[in-house]
Amino acid sequence: MLAEIITIGDEILIGQIVDSNSAFIGRELNKIGVDVYQITSISDDKQHILNAMYEASNRVDIILITGGLGPTKDDITKHTICEYFNDTLVQNKDVLRNIEELFKKYISTPISDINRQQALVPTKAKALMNIYGTAPGMWIEKENKVFVSMPGVPYEMKGLMKNEVLPRLQKRFDRPFILHKTVLTYGVGESAIAEKIEDWEDSLPSFIKLAYLPNLGKVRLRLSARGNNKKLLEDAIESNIRVLNKLIGDIIVGYEDDETIEARIGKLLMGRSKTVSVAESCTGGMIAQSFTANAGASAYFNGGAVTYATQSKVEVLGLDAGVIEKHTVTSSEVVEAMAVAVKEKFKSDYAIATTGNAGPTKGDGMVDVGTVFIAIATPEKVFSQKFVFGNSRERTIGKAVAKSFEILLKELEQ
Repeated sequence: MLAEIITIGDEILIGQIVDSNSAFIGRELNKIGVDVYQITSISDDKQHILNAMYEASNRVDIILITGGLGPTKDDITKHTICEYFNDTLVQNKDVLRNIEELFKKYISTPISDINRQQALVPTKAKALMNIYGTAPGMWIEKENKVFVSMPGVPYEMKGLMKNEVLPRLQKRFDRPFILHKTVLTYGVGESAIAEKIEDWEDSLPSFIKLAYLPNLGKVRLRLSARGNNKKLLEDAIESNIRVLNKLIGDIIVGYEDDETIEARIGKLLMGRSKTVSVAESCTGGMIAQSFTANAGASAYFNGGAVTYATQSKVEVLGLDAGVIEKHTVTSSEVVEAMAVAVKEKFKSDYAIATTGNAGPTKGDGMVDVGTVFIAIATPEKVFSQKFVFGNSRERTIGKAVAKSFEILLKELEQ
């Protein structure tokens, strides 16, 4: 069962927005056993849309379209769909009622004729009710092909996918099972892992595929199994995961479907009634943001300080200016002092501190670009490590965040 996603909008093509819709749709389709054969981004142009729909219908069974369904003149998708299906627009009373209710509940301005035009739907389409916006989704079938059109606004599209589109697709098509299990590893590169598990990878059954997904200090190993017997697929994945644990269990920190590494750290801290705080320089608050992205983080995350400028390390954390002058701001002495100071300031049991030079110039520390010091303060000690992550600013910051979590997790698991 194959699908194609067509995203409509000049804003995507010029890079004004990132196409997050396709990523979401692809994940959700995969969960129900539908493969995405192609993703196509096109302009707000009638002929371009018509060509994309025609070409997709020759390739796949399901065509999902997002964008171009608003009330303004440049939103032409609905009219173009009518032309493709040789159809006309008629007012849908249910959609109009939904629009009027939305205005009554949430919008202070009076409903206008242009808003009411959102209730116009092709006669051959099944209107899919959009509970988050005025533009309905549309489901049309032709020659055993299913066409679905949805608004480009992400939260509206997601609501339609979950409430309307996915349930209908599951009823409409017989699909195989597609199961994934993603193993999270930290601290070892892709090539080194591949060497360690080469024999294991070669022995995987033909219906299980392995993908390496490296990213800034961590590598995800995704096992994907496809078939008609769900129990057989589940058992095969689990048995192969057990063998994998024996080979590289020392670098496996969890599974993507279960929890992130920062969530795992949070569970360990809560289980021991312990807390953590952070003092960040080169990572600019990204460690704190990763902690607080998890619901309930206030139970173990006490707070943090982004002391980016040298003077803020003195004024906010209370570091000795003489120590900074003697060792430079990017040093083991300073990062350890930051960890101890923030641990005391926020009265936490553990602390992470980072200082370094992400580039592009040497800065106050006068160390090479990519140099980062990370410190961990525990109830008993403080220690630090030095890393050189390369000359990419984004890569240096990302790897510093990932490595900070890796070091703290290892300390907690001792």
